[in-house]
Amino acid sequence: MPRFTFGAWVEDAVDWLQSNLTWIFDAIKTVLGGMYDGVNAVLGGGEPLLMAGIFAVIAFWLRGVVPAVLTFVGFALIDSLALWDEAMATLSLVVVAAVITIVIAVPMGIWAARNNRVSSALRPVLDVMQTMPAFVYLIPGVMFFGVGVTPGVIATIVFAMPPGVRMTELGIRQVDSELVEAAEAFGTTPKHTLTRVQLPLALPTIMAGINQVIMLALSMVVIGGMAGAGGLGEKVYAAITQLQVGLAAESGIAVVILAMYLDRMTGALNERVSPLGRRAAAKAAAGARKLKFAHYKPGTAVAMTGVVVLALVAGGLNIAGSADSEASQADSANVGKGQKINMGYIPWDEGIASTFLWKEILEQRGFETGMTQLDAGPLYSGVARGDIDFQTDSWLPTTHKDYWDKYSDQLDDLGSWYGPTSLELTVPSYVKGIDSLEDLKGQGKKFDGKIIGIESSAGMMGTLNKKVLKEYGLEGEYEVVSSSTSSMLAELNSSIKKKEPVVVTLWSPHWAYGKHDLKKLKDPKGAWGKGEEVHTVAHKGFAKKSPTVAKWLKDFKLSEKQLTSLENEIQGAGQGQEQDGVRTWLKKNPGLVDKLAPVPGGGGAQQGKDAGKTVNMGYFPWDEAIASTYLWQNMLEDRGYKTSVKQLDPGPLYTGLAQGQLDVQFDSWLPTTHKDYWDRYKENLTDLGSWYGPTSLELSVPSYVKGIDSLEDLKGQGKKFDGKIIGIESSAGMMGTLNKKVLKEYGLEGEYEVVSSSTSSMLAELNRSIKKKEPVVVTLWSPHWAYGKHDLKKLKDPKGAWGKGEQIHTVAKKDFAKDFPELTGWLKDFKLSEAQLASLEVELQKGGAGNEKESARRWMDANPDVVAKLAPVGS
Repeated sequence: MPRFTFGAWVEDAVDWLQSNLTWIFDAIKTVLGGMYDGVNAVLGGGEPLLMAGIFAVIAFWLRGVVPAVLTFVGFALIDSLALWDEAMATLSLVVVAAVITIVIAVPMGIWAARNNRVSSALRPVLDVMQTMPAFVYLIPGVMFFGVGVTPGVIATIVFAMPPGVRMTELGIRQVDSELVEAAEAFGTTPKHTLTRVQLPLALPTIMAGINQVIMLALSMVVIGGMAGAGGLGEKVYAAITQLQVGLAAESGIAVVILAMYLDRMTGALNERVSPLGRRAAAKAAAGARKLKFAHYKPGTAVAMTGVVVLALVAGGLNIAGSADSEASQADSANVGKGQKINMGYIPWDEGIASTFLWKEILEQRGFETGMTQLDAGPLYSGVARGDIDFQTDSWLPTTHKDYWDKYSDQLDDLGSWYGPTSLELTVPSYVKGIDSLEDLKGQGKKFDGKIIGIESSAGMMGTLNKKVLKEYGLEGEYEVVSSSTSSMLAELNSSIKKKEPVVVTLWSPHWAYGKHDLKKLKDPKGAWGKGEEVHTVAHKGFAKKSPTVAKWLKDFKLSEKQLTSLENEIQGAGQGQEQDGVRTWLKKNPGLVDKLAPVPGGGGAQQGKDAGKTVNMGYFPWDEAIASTYLWQNMLEDRGYKTSVKQLDPGPLYTGLAQGQLDVQFDSWLPTTHKDYWDRYKENLTDLGSWYGPTSLELSVPSYVKGIDSLEDLKGQGKKFDGKIIGIESSAGMMGTLNKKVLKEYGLEGEYEVVSSSTSSMLAELNRSIKKKEPVVVTLWSPHWAYGKHDLKKLKDPKGAWGKGEQIHTVAKKDFAKDFPELTGWLKDFKLSEAQLASLEVELQKGGAGNEKESARRWMDANPDVVAKLAPVGS
C-alpha cells in the first residue's frame, strides 16, 4: 500500500499561518505574557518567608493548623534550596494556564451537558487533546510564539483542558433528573435550574475536574522548560540533560511541594464553595472530640486580614529592595542601565561556560540578564524570532549548518570566538588496535554494535550518520545511539570504570580529554570535514538594540587555555554554581572583564580638566544641529562637565552667543547661509573651525517627476507644482538666496511662490506628496537623511546660482577659549565624516522626538573609538 503523507500539508498550513496571521499570534503572546508577568510579579516579588506565611494563612483558612505549619515548612524548604524564584515562576505559569483553562472548560462542559450533539462533537476532540503527546504541542507553539512562557502556557492549556470539560459535563449529567423535573414543574427557568439546582449539586465533581486541571498543568512544567518557559521545569530539564542527579532531586522536591499544596488547597476549597462540602465539613467538626484546636479554621475575614497584612509587609520590603538596587546601579561602569539581555544556550560545555561568562560580565556592566537552556532547534528559532538576543555556541560551517541555512535571513553572525575545533569518534586508550576510523570496521561486536552519540538535533550527528559511517563502511554494523551530551559522558565514565570498550562522539576542545586517557580516532579520509569555528549568533536587530554589547561580542576571543580552564573551574564549582565558577575564574584572570567589555569612551568615569564647569549650548532645529549638539552634550557629561541645551531660531541664537548668554553652537553654515548673522555679530564671536563640509543647497523633486532634472527645467512647469516651492524657515539664509538670486537667475519669479514654513513642515509635505505620487519641489541641502529615506533628484544648477558648497562651523562666544581651554582644543579638532553624520542622524530619527540624548548615546556606544578621539582626556 502506498505511503500516505500529510506532513507537507501541515507544514504548508503552518507557513501560511506564519505569513498571514502573525498579528494574531503576537496579540496572544502579548496577552499571555502580560498575564504571566503580572502574576509572577505578585508571587515572586515579596520576601520568600513572608510569601510562605501568606500561603500558610490560606492553608490555615482552608484546612487548619497542621496543614498551615506543613505549608510554611514546605515553602521554607524551597527557599532554602535556592529555588524560590523558579518555584514562583512555575506557580505563576500554572495559575495563568489553569485560570484560562477553567474559564474555557467549565462553560464548554455545561454546553456539552445540555446538548447531546455538542457532547458527541467534543468527545473525539478531547480524546485527541488528551492522548496526543504533549511534546507535539510545543512544535507549533515555538513556531508561532517563539520560545518562552507562551508556548508553555498554550501546551498546558490544551493538555489540561479535557478533564475540566469532561468532569463538568459528568457532574451536571449526574444530577438527579427528578430534581431537575421538580424545579421545572415549579416554574424555574432553564437558567435558574442550571445555577440553583444543577451547578450546586454538580460542584463537587466540577471541583474535582478543576483539581485535575491544576495537577495536569503542573505536570507540564518540564515540557514547558524545554520551550524556555523557565521555572522549575528549566531546572529539571537542565538536570536531565546534564545528568545532575542532585539538581534533579532538589527541583523534583520543589515540584512535589507545589503539587501537594495545590492539590490539598483545591480539594479543601470544595468544602468552602459547595453546599455538600460545607455540610460534610460541619459534620466532621462536630464529631471531633479531641484536639479541637487542630480542626480550628479561622473565618474568611480573619484569614483575609492576615493575608493583607503579610502582603503589605512583603510589598514594602520589595519596594525598599528595589530602591537599594537602583541606587547600587549608579556606577561608572553601569553601561547597561538595567537593559534586559536574553541569552540561550545548548547544554554543551563551551556553551555553558561562555554563556555564564557573559552573564557575569553583562551584570557587572549594569545589564539585567535572562538565560534559557534549550535544544538547538528551539534555540535557533528563538534567536531568529528575537525572543533570545544571542547565543555563543554556533558550530559553523558544519555542525549547525541546517539551522543556519534555515534561519540565516533572521540572524546576524557576530563572528568566531574560538577555533578551529574538531569533531571525532573517541575510545579509551586501553582499547587496543583501534586507532583510526578504519579500524572500527569488523569490530562491531566489541562495542555491542553501538556508537554513543549526543543530541539527535546536533549537526555532527547528521554528519556521522550520513557521511562518516558510509565513508568507512560502518553502516549496518554500528547503530548510532542518540542521547544527550551528559548521557554520553556518563556512559563513557561508566565504561572506563569497568574497563569496557566504548566508542563515543566527542569534539575538541573538551574537558573529558583532561579527565580521561582517551584516543581520538584518526580520520584519514577527512569524512568529518575541516575544523570548525565556534560563533556568536544574534537576532537581526540586536546590534541596533544593544550596539555596545554587539561590539563586545564581535571582539570576543578565548584561547584554548582560557576556555579549558574556565570549563574546569565551572566543573569544579558543581551543579547550579556555574556563575560562582565564572567569578572564581575571573579573579584568577584580572583585567579580563575590562578587555572583553571595555566601557565605551575609554571609561565614562574619566574626568576632563575643566570638569564641573557648565557649558550652555544652543541649536536651531536642523538635523545636523540637533545631532551634533546632543552628541556633545553626552560627551561633555561623560567628561564631568555640566550642560544646558536650548533650542532657538538663528537670530536669537546668534544674539545669545554675541551677548555671552550662550557659550557655543555647532551649526553655522558659512560663508553663505549664515553670512548676515556672522557679519553682524563677528566682533563678539569666535569661529572654532569647520567640522563638516562641503555642503550644498538645492531644490529637489521626487525621482518619479520626469523631465525635471535641472533648475532650468522648472520654467514653464509651474502648474505641475501648483506654482509652489516648499521652503523652510523664512529666517534661513538659503531662503534669501532662493528668493533673491535663484528664482531671478532662472526666470522663475512670478511663476513660483516660495512657501515659508519650517523644516518639519517641508519634510511632511514631501512625505505626503510622495505617498500620493504627486509632483512637489522642495528646498533641501546635503547632507540630509531625506536622501536616504526617499528616492529624490537634486536639481542641477548650471548657472551656479546657489553658490559654492559651504562648511559647517562651530561658533562660540568671544571669551570661550579663555573660559573653556580644554573644550576649545576638542572643538577645533572636531570632525565628522558624511557616513558618521548620516548614521548619527538616522539613530536620532529612529529614537524619535524627545529622545535625542538617549539616541546620541546609543550612537556613541556603537562608536566608542570615535568618542574617545573627539574628547581625549588630558589633551
